[in-house]
Amino acid sequence: MNSALSRPSPVASLRRFFNEVGTVDRVGVEERVAKHTTRSLKQQAKQFGLHLAISMVDLTTLEGKDTPGKIKSLCQKAVTPLPSEAVPHVAAVCVYPSLVSYAREALGAKAKVRIASVATAFPSGQTALKTRLAEVRTAVEHGADEVDMVINRGAYLRGELALVQDEIAAVVQACGPATLKVILEVSELETYDHIRAASFLAMQVIRPGDFIKTSTGKTSANATLGNNQVMIEAIRDHYLATGVMIGMKPAGGIRTAKQALTFLIAVKETLGDAWLTPKRYRFGASALLNDLLRQLEKERMNVYQAPWSFSEASEGY
Repeated sequence: MNSALSRPSPVASLRRFFNEVGTVDRVGVEERVAKHTTRSLKQQAKQFGLHLAISMVDLTTLEGKDTPGKIKSLCQKAVTPLPSEAVPHVAAVCVYPSLVSYAREALGAKAKVRIASVATAFPSGQTALKTRLAEVRTAVEHGADEVDMVINRGAYLRGELALVQDEIAAVVQACGPATLKVILEVSELETYDHIRAASFLAMQVIRPGDFIKTSTGKTSANATLGNNQVMIEAIRDHYLATGVMIGMKPAGGIRTAKQALTFLIAVKETLGDAWLTPKRYRFGASALLNDLLRQLEKERMNVYQAPWSFSEASEGY
């Protein structure tokens, strides 16, 4: 493990790691994201962006009242978001581990839509590591193609950085072939410096093609252009240093097509076209899908459809 992760004290450990990965110029980040919001896409470029955003959605339901029937409906919408029009399928459906088998049954073994499952005692992460790893293995055994884990934020804020990395590495092993998305829960990290440091902490132990993710969607503050920018700049810097491509997933609070297109502009201008693919960028914001479809219909018919014209099966976080 990196020498920066030795831990004489929480403050010293974090300060040493900040020095290693660099701190964040908050003013500079806010200026960059403000410029992203001034850009607009028109006509064919907008249609391309809307289709691309649809293909990047992780269609999610994470409610205590979820049922096999709701999962089946979710999967149907994932495969065919708009039956009357040729639009892409979404990237994945995301459900609790106990419902993965129902999603696999609904989608079939060879489905292009992937199955993601939250794990590691989502959203708190506050159980024994043995229990968290068992949950990951169960989700994969039942058919999950992807696992969204939460980091141990308490350990991170205590400066126990080696422990955080060791736990992530254990989850990587438990995932086997499944893609891993590491949730930082940025609202609990609070500062851009912590968000950047936690991004690097995860990227140092995950595999090429795995993701870092902003949020669980279960806290008061979730994905923003600012914390998205900090994380994609960390991904860029990690790639320039190592050649390893890590994916990104902002989650929670992205509800409109306009927001999604602005996030994609940020990705293109920071990471380039290589990240404009569901293999490297996702939206964990299921309520977004209906607005993307509504905007596409407006582009086609030059009139807005009523919101209730679209299925509500996708309403998650």
